[in-house]
Amino acid sequence: MNKPKIIAYLKPSCGWSQGVRAIMRKYDLPYEDRDIINDMAQRQEMIEKSGQMLSPCVELNGHILADVSGEEVEAYLLANGLVSVNERPADAPTNQPCAHEMPATAPIQFHR
Repeated sequence: MNKPKIIAYLKPSCGWSQGVRAIMRKYDLPYEDRDIINDMAQRQEMIEKSGQMLSPCVELNGHILADVSGEEVEAYLLANGLVSVNERPADAPTNQPCAHEMPATAPIQFHR
């Protein structure tokens, strides 16, 4: 099976971006990891290709998946026959936001 050409527009330390990276490792897929935080040219390229500003964005053989989780990337890869089913677990959460986007935990209060 030929491996797809993959360009991933990612943040250096974001939960969603780490999920995409985990899927690439799970399936041993080579990819270009483009930093959209520290390289504004890469961010601009992502916006032009995807038509939006949210990340991660993953380009697979010229097809853009915009604002996706690792789970969504994995589903696309499997549905399009770009990888075979792999029961190996991902080495990081594949559908989790950045730490600063996680909902705050608050105790449940019951009122009478």
